[in-house]
Amino acid sequence: MEQLREKHKQGKFTITVELDPPKSASAEKTFQEARLLAGKVDAINIADCPMAKMRMSPIALAHLIKSHEGIDTIFHLTCRDRNVIGLQSELLGAAALGVDNILTLTGDKPSTGDHPDAKPIFEVDSMGLLKIANDLNNGEDLTGNPLDVKTNFYIGTTGNPGADDLALEKEKIIRKIEAGAHFIQTQPIYDLEKAKRFIDVVAPLGLPVMLGLIPLKSYKMANYLHTKVPGISLTDEILKRMEVGGKEAGLEIAVETLREIKKIAHGVHIMPLNDIQTVLYLIDHV
Repeated sequence: MEQLREKHKQGKFTITVELDPPKSASAEKTFQEARLLAGKVDAINIADCPMAKMRMSPIALAHLIKSHEGIDTIFHLTCRDRNVIGLQSELLGAAALGVDNILTLTGDKPSTGDHPDAKPIFEVDSMGLLKIANDLNNGEDLTGNPLDVKTNFYIGTTGNPGADDLALEKEKIIRKIEAGAHFIQTQPIYDLEKAKRFIDVVAPLGLPVMLGLIPLKSYKMANYLHTKVPGISLTDEILKRMEVGGKEAGLEIAVETLREIKKIAHGVHIMPLNDIQTVLYLIDHV
C-alpha cells in the first residue's frame, strides 16, 4: 500500500473521502463503504465523534479499514474529550496500530451533540494538539520525558480558503507549520476565485493542500451553508443554479469544481455526507 505521504512527496494528485464512524459495535457498514472506494481514493478520513455525536473510536476504525480493506486512512483527533494525558495515550496507541496519518482538530462543543450534558475538556486546542503530535514524533512527551520508541505521524491541519483576511489565515498556517503540521485539508470551497487566491497565498509555505468539496444536494442545503456556516460562501451563480436545478445541478457543480481543483491544488478532500454513490459519480466523471 503506497502511503498518502509518499504520494504527496511525489507530487501526485490525491483524493480523500471522509466517512462518519458508525454508532455501533460493528464496523461492517463502514467496511462496505470503504470497499466501494477501494482503488479509487488515496485515503479515507475517519471523523472523531462528528458534531459531538457519540460514535466508534476513529483510531480503532482507521486501523480496521487499513488492515481489512487495504486502504490508507487519516484519523481525526479532537481536544474535546481528552486531557493531554489522554491525547498522548491515544496517539501512542494509534502509532502502535500503524495508523500514522492524523488530522488535528479542536472539536465541536458537546452541547451541540447527542450528549449535551457531557463535560468538555479542551485542555488544549488544535494548535496544542499539533505540538503534542510533533513532540511524540521527536521522541518525547509533552513534558520533555523521552519515549522508548518515537512516533512517525504525518500530521494534518485545517485551512480556510473562505477566510475574509487571507494574510491572517496565512499567519495561522505558518504557526501551525511551526507547531508541526505536514499537510492541509480545507473547508469546502464553492468560490473558485477565492480558492485560487488561497492557494497562491499558502503555496510558498510548501505544504500539500487538499481543497474541501461537499457536493450540494438541494437549494436549501446551499443556502444554509452560505448563510449559516462561517467560512463558507457560495457565489450568486451557484445559488441560482441550485435553486433551478436541485441535486442534478449540485452534481454538475461538484464535477466542475473538482476539475478546477485538479488544476490548482495537491488534492481534494470530499465530504459526501454519507452519500458514497455521489463520490463514485464524481471520480468516474473527472
